[in-house]
Amino acid sequence: MTSYDDLPPALFAFPGPLRDTLVAAVLSGAKTTTTGLLTEHEVTGDPLPVAGERMAVMDSAERPVAVLEVTDVRVLPLAEVDLRHALDEGEGYASVAEWRSSHERYWHGPQMRELLGDPEFTVADDTLVVAERFRVVERLPLP
Repeated sequence: MTSYDDLPPALFAFPGPLRDTLVAAVLSGAKTTTTGLLTEHEVTGDPLPVAGERMAVMDSAERPVAVLEVTDVRVLPLAEVDLRHALDEGEGYASVAEWRSSHERYWHGPQMRELLGDPEFTVADDTLVVAERFRVVERLPLP
């Protein structure tokens, strides 16, 4: 039996309704990309993912529900995120502008600003983001 405790966690948003929605999209295969802030990795000390790395997708109860494999990682300015990446986030975006608006609401939210330790944090075109592409390699049974 594989130990999923040894895998780094794949955390989509903060626990709650948004994470539940995102995890469901991952499990359905609709979501194959995600985007985070480079500064979040710097603040938390979490290493950047690397292609080939496997991670445990965690639900809102912090239980592993799937194993994903990172297939591509790009660090790029926010303004350079392309339509393919936005569409593959699996959240129903029709344009990069719609994707960006949704992500800005999240990144400018109180939980992210608290995590970053900056109550005035905002993103701009040159803000560096981590654009990941992944695939689910195993769905895990719930306990």
